[in-house]
Amino acid sequence: MQQLISPRAAHGAPVISARFKVQPEDFVVREWLGFEPDCEGDHVLLTVRKCGANTIWVAKQLARFANADARDVGYAGLKDRQAVTEQAFTVPSRSLTPEAWLACKGEGFEVIAASRQRRKLKRGAHKGNDFEIILRDVEGDVAALEQRLQQIQAQGVPNYFGIQRFGRDGGNLQMARDWLLDGMDIRDRHQRGFALSAARSALFNAVLQERVDQGNWNQLLPGDLANLNGSGSVFVVQDVDSTLQQRCAEFDIHPSGPLWGTGESRLHGAPAQLESQVISGYQQLADGLVRTGLELDRRALRVWVRNMTWLLNGAQLVLKFRLHRGAFATAILAELLGTSASELGEMEEG
Repeated sequence: MQQLISPRAAHGAPVISARFKVQPEDFVVREWLGFEPDCEGDHVLLTVRKCGANTIWVAKQLARFANADARDVGYAGLKDRQAVTEQAFTVPSRSLTPEAWLACKGEGFEVIAASRQRRKLKRGAHKGNDFEIILRDVEGDVAALEQRLQQIQAQGVPNYFGIQRFGRDGGNLQMARDWLLDGMDIRDRHQRGFALSAARSALFNAVLQERVDQGNWNQLLPGDLANLNGSGSVFVVQDVDSTLQQRCAEFDIHPSGPLWGTGESRLHGAPAQLESQVISGYQQLADGLVRTGLELDRRALRVWVRNMTWLLNGAQLVLKFRLHRGAFATAILAELLGTSASELGEMEEG
């Protein structure tokens, strides 16, 4: 299963070696909500800068400050502990004004903005994340690095699930196998969720890796289900005409892969045959997911790396880019550094 956790890159062999996350400031993540505060309502929308603190712990500290239940605190996504991150939370307004929240700080976090908001923030409510990553002690072919970065900018990268989805040393995936294949009982609902997520992610990575190997991970094929960029919407591709080719080239739509579960796939032709063949190699895991009642869903095979810029200053490379919700920054680093980028560690996905 290791090949599903650290699958092969699409753009070729690594072009540089470098050190990453030497210090937390080398990995900066700013949440992209995609909407402006309401400036009215029964909640306060906070922007919190944190470092060395995980999202759930910060949510509990905000609840204490507000004298509220932790369940009343909302946030859109999890963010890495060992990084500098800025993300949104909502808390009930009650007697605390937005101005009062600007005095709120604790170990590893501080509130840097606050405004009234109508609704509690829900998981997945943000559009994506902006990243600023510093790679240090860069060694390699500078011309090849420039070419690779231009490839990523022009073609995107495979939308692999990152190693953090599978748990430390692949523990979540092994837990899924113990449960779905061997009948081990998992009573904790959070653990069951981690296991299901790891199993679905592994099967998706397997399908995507096969399309990478075939060289069509970023191209539409007749019979594909095309995913509309930044959404869960898909439609069947009967024939790949010039219009669809242009939309795909402009990142408006992408080929998609399976998030396995129960239900009928609308794929046909070569894509259906490919997915069936790949999944058959992991049939027991796939059948176990179906038995849980999870519904079959789709995920884009490709990530559009938006607003991408880079600056190489001596032996230091600064990368800046935006990714849609659910995409992993490790997918970009893997195309520069190879599978060693999967060793980024316990990055929480946003």
